[in-house]
This record gives sequence, C-alpha cells and structure tokens, in this order.
Amino acid sequence: MTSPRPAPPAMRFLPDAEQRAFARSLDAMLGAADTPGVIRDWSRGERAGGLALWSRIAEAGVFALAVPEAYGGLGPRPVDLAVAFVELGRHAVPGPLAETVAVAALLLDPGPAERFLPALAAGEAMATLAPEGSYAVDGDAATIRLTSAADGLRLAPGHGPVRASLDPARRLTRLAAGGELLVPDPPMDDALRWARLATAAQALGVGLALLERTVAYVGQRVQFGVPVGSFQAVKHRLADAKIALEFARPLVLGAAMTMSPADVAAAKVSACEAAYTTARTALQLHGAIGYTAEYDLSLWLTKARALRTAWGTPDECRAEVLRGRA
Repeated sequence: MTSPRPAPPAMRFLPDAEQRAFARSLDAMLGAADTPGVIRDWSRGERAGGLALWSRIAEAGVFALAVPEAYGGLGPRPVDLAVAFVELGRHAVPGPLAETVAVAALLLDPGPAERFLPALAAGEAMATLAPEGSYAVDGDAATIRLTSAADGLRLAPGHGPVRASLDPARRLTRLAAGGELLVPDPPMDDALRWARLATAAQALGVGLALLERTVAYVGQRVQFGVPVGSFQAVKHRLADAKIALEFARPLVLGAAMTMSPADVAAAKVSACEAAYTTARTALQLHGAIGYTAEYDLSLWLTKARALRTAWGTPDECRAEVLRGRA
C-alpha cells in the first residue's frame, strides 16, 4: 500500500510584515489629511488640497510601484500596489488613481516612457485615459490626457466642460480628439489589467471603511433603550458584509500575484460587489442620515457605486473569468 502523496504547500495571500507596515504608514498619513474636506474641494474644482495629497502619496512611493526602475520607479510591483490602493480606497482619496496606473502600463516604449514616466512616479504629473471622444475621469486636473484612437494612443490636446458624476471625487470631462500620436500599437490589455487591479483594491478599501463606520454607528445609535447593533438582524447584515469583504481580500492579493486577466477580473467582481453590498447595508443601517450629502458616509457610498462599473461592468468581468477558465 503506497503512502499518500504529501499535500502541496498552501499559498497564503497575506501581506508580509513590510507590506503591513507600508499599509499602516499610508493609513496614518491619510487619516491625518482630512480627505472628506479634500474630496468636497475637489468636487468643486478646488484642487490645491488634492494635489498636495497626491504629492504626499507619491512621496510614499505609491505611483512608483507601477513604473519600472529604469524610469524612476520601483516596479512594476502589483502586490505592493494593491496593498497601497486598499488604503487609498479606505480613505476615498480623489483623483485619477487607477487611470494613472493604467497609463504607466501603456507608456513603456522608450520615447514616451522617458518623457512621461519619471514625472508620474514622482507625483509631478497625473494621468487620465479614455477612448477618443469619450469621457475621462478628472480630465481637467490631469496633466497627461491620453485617448485610445483607431490608429493608436494619442496625447489629447484638451478637454471639454466638466460633467457632474455620481461620485463627486470623479469629475468627468470629454477629451478632445486628435493630438500627438505617442504609441501606434499600445498594450491596452495590460492597461486594463492594471486598472482593474487598482480598482478592485480601491473598492476593497472602500468596503472596509464603510463596514468600520457602520459598526461604530450602530454601536452608538439607540432604539428601544438599547444599541441598534445589539439586534440580531443588524448583526446578520454586518456579518454578511464582513464575509463578502474577507472573501474578496485574498482574490485581490492573489490576482496581484498572477496578474492573469481572469484572476484580475474575478478580483474586481468580488471586491466591487462586496463593497456595493456593504454600501447598501451601511445606508440601510444609518437610516435617513445616510442619504444626506453633508454626512461623510455619502463620499464612500457613491464611490462604491462608481467603482462597481469602472474599468469593466460586473458582467464584462464575469465574461473575462469564463474565457479564462474555458
């Protein structure tokens, strides 16, 4: 009788000690930055606070994680980037975050890379990206505006008026057509993978923040002489949200390890749906106050909904997962 084959070592999709310290340092920095105030200023086109915060995030090395070392970066290091973007989502940082990461994946030809990537890594520039003639996130604030046209990747010469968005931290502008041709055959699939990973990690952070805020709120809100959080139905809703987020976390880190299109798409579906579910729970448990734009919770609620369809709807991402498993 043969002895059983030993089981393969388990993969642990957990940040290491250095990555956890990195996350804590970002959390502390962003926690002291009054991001709700920065978001509200950003939504009105007042960018001073947002640009200052962008520079501090860059100084911490976040954008350098998407840029190769040859061009002033530290990467590409997708796992570290995912760890960082969870914290950016936890604090609802405004600006074209995923778009800047996507552009870093596109501009790898030596000419454009030397021209643009060092500034992206250093936080001296921010980038946005959209199909030609379409709306882009924060096109009014971005210093690098790229359009994917039929003949390649072009540097948009300008942008149209700002359009209001569901998420006040995402200002939409239509990019102008034409402009300088930078890359005739850009690696759009690579840009999509990086943008989806960044979006998934952001969504996970948004969901975690919503859960933390809601747990604190129901512990303080009293009905019938007892905290709302002591009700069994409330506990069940919060437990469901917690489970969804904890299932999404290893998918996000696992996708960052493989960077396969199917894994990244699965992570985006899981994280964005978990954040959206948590947002609905948070809104219900907060009651009427959760609907008010003046209450900070709304900044995370709207972001959870916007990220759900950014860089691929749930159906598009599920189709990608099925193609990868076929």
